Amino acid sequence: MPLDELPLWLPAWCLDHLGGEPADVLFRSHQVSMVFGLRLAGGRDVVVKARADDGRAASCVAAQARLAERGFPCARPLTPVVGVGGLAVHAEDFRPGGEVPHGDSPDMARRSAEVFARLMAELASVIVAPPLPNPPWVRWDENGAGTWPAIEFLDGLDQSVVSEHIVEAAERARERLLAGGLPCVLGHADFEAQNLRWQGRRVWAVHDWDSLAWQPEAALVGAASGSFASAGPPTLARIESSEAFLVAYQDFRGRLFTPVELEIAWAASVWMAAYNAREMALCGGSPAGGDALRAQAAERLRRANA
Repeated sequence: MPLDELPLWLPAWCLDHLGGEPADVLFRSHQVSMVFGLRLAGGRDVVVKARADDGRAASCVAAQARLAERGFPCARPLTPVVGVGGLAVHAEDFRPGGEVPHGDSPDMARRSAEVFARLMAELASVIVAPPLPNPPWVRWDENGAGTWPAIEFLDGLDQSVVSEHIVEAAERARERLLAGGLPCVLGHADFEAQNLRWQGRRVWAVHDWDSLAWQPEAALVGAASGSFASAGPPTLARIESSEAFLVAYQDFRGRLFTPVELEIAWAASVWMAAYNAREMALCGGSPAGGDALRAQAAERLRRANA
């Protein structure tokens, strides 16, 4: 990406907050956030993130900073969140290297669960304002939203392309989640392979701290147990691998889930998979997640008592 195609506010922002203007663009991506990998004048490499300011960013960045200070493998924030127009902007270290994990074997599930258990243990002692509203793929509890959270760009599309099995699975899972009555905690809500980098069997970096959420621990673990293998378009891990993830997480945390917590975990794995399958159907994306949900929903919902 040429420098002259960067947003007009970005060079001055970098000069004011990082001490140098961009000299080169290392990469750019745009999903929930706009992310710019930049080499500043003087040779320093940084990452600048900008997203619509919905009030979540300050808590997410503060929590990320606490974990980085403690040596958790994540990029260290270099600035607090700064408002730029309607955007929430911050910068962090550039942490290149490592490989995206692939596969949903039980061994990969256990390795991923160990990282998630460490992450959740670290976040348990971090005190920040809850990062609300939650990311939409774990926002099953939005008041008055019905099956799905209200998202204008999705709700305006042709809903007839969403298979009935996706809607039914989401409705049953949501009903079980709302009846859970479990306390909320701070946790990572987008624990997918594409957001992790490994060096051999050692995790090198966990990314996407914009996706912290405020939901019950069991629900966050359950969502991760279904999504941990997504290295591209969202899919759903095999049931035996999700089970291995849940067992390993409890082992690493040193606490067994109650029967209710296990049910909530399985329900969360279904709801997040259904949310992703719906989005893929509406946007013409990969059907892999929807196909996996069709094959697995009955057993996952049985385990969820839904």
